[in-house]
Amino acid sequence: MSFTGKCNEIFNRCIADYHVANDVDTPIKNPYEERSIEYFLYLKNWIDTVQWHLEDIIRDPQIDPLAALKLKRRIDKSNQDRTDLVEMIDGWFLNKYKNVKLHADATINTETPAWAVDRLSILALKIYHMHEEAVRADASAEHKEKCQEKLNVLITQQLDLGKAIDQLLTDIEEGRKYMKIYKQMKMYNDPSTNPVLYGGVKSK
Repeated sequence: MSFTGKCNEIFNRCIADYHVANDVDTPIKNPYEERSIEYFLYLKNWIDTVQWHLEDIIRDPQIDPLAALKLKRRIDKSNQDRTDLVEMIDGWFLNKYKNVKLHADATINTETPAWAVDRLSILALKIYHMHEEAVRADASAEHKEKCQEKLNVLITQQLDLGKAIDQLLTDIEEGRKYMKIYKQMKMYNDPSTNPVLYGGVKSK
């Protein structure tokens, strides 16, 4: 099985596990060996899946403003956790390929393997939920047809992205590509770089 085949298998398992209770407060039960790549992939998709549903909840037009603010804070933390985990997975790749001898003309890719895997995780969620809409019992035939068309595009996108990621990993493994990790350096969560947090700007 290809690496992205393994990813999709793990993502689908995670999404199915979440939807047993379908509750954003469900504790994670990661079935894989701690700190293995499978463990990190499952954790990555769990974070994405919970955040997907938090984003649904916060868009409720009747939501209490205080509850919305609390959810926004939770989504912000989830985004930071997601970023940290992607960088951790890239660290795993960097360590795996650290002894590869590079070709003289080796080039760097536009994004790292883990950020591409991040997109693959989100695609698995889009496919799951678009399929739900395509077969929704109370939806109109027109709605189902439109959602099925979108689902077909998402599945094609998943296949194409999977091939691209697997090719990138092959290129890195064979020394045609190399990778670096650039920390995202998010400023809004950092008390030393967000003016509102360090007092340089007063919130209104």
